[in-house]
Amino acid sequence: MASGDEQPAEPVRGERHTPGEAAQPATVVKRATLLLRAYRSESAIYGVVLVSSLIAIGWRENTDLEVLGFTFGAVIVFWLAHVYAGTISREETDAPRLRAVLAAARRSAAHSSGMLLALILPTIFLLLATVNVLDEYVAYYLALWAGTAVLAGLGWFTARRRGGHWGWWLLSALITASLGLLVTWLGSLVH
Repeated sequence: MASGDEQPAEPVRGERHTPGEAAQPATVVKRATLLLRAYRSESAIYGVVLVSSLIAIGWRENTDLEVLGFTFGAVIVFWLAHVYAGTISREETDAPRLRAVLAAARRSAAHSSGMLLALILPTIFLLLATVNVLDEYVAYYLALWAGTAVLAGLGWFTARRRGGHWGWWLLSALITASLGLLVTWLGSLVH
């Protein structure tokens, strides 16, 4: 170890490491857990469903760049609407007007930031198609299904935190992903 501040990664249950061996799977699990924790907010889950719905209706566009532009623009508008609504509902009346509005806007933007987080994975896939790293259809479907994978991961890790058998974790992942698909499909029908 380079410094005394570093802590070795905790091994994943059932995983054995010899002294000096790097615990790569534990590091990957820890990073995935941190990412999923960020996606566990109400606004991020809403954002995942919204982004997936917008990508599903974006198939009418000619290119993945157009789908990305349509989705990105729509999510920004929805995010601004959430920040606006949150600012109005959070504004305190006992503080000076401008300070109260700015503080409420800051809290609302932070609370709604998960909607923007939901754009990251689909954006990566769609951008990879625009620079010809991925085929357009492959990137489109990866971007579309990324939300379902995130929802399944949330279901899995939430059930895992609660304990129990891995079968319950899998069932939770399947139910969470299925409900997400249903809401995404309904959202795409409405739009």
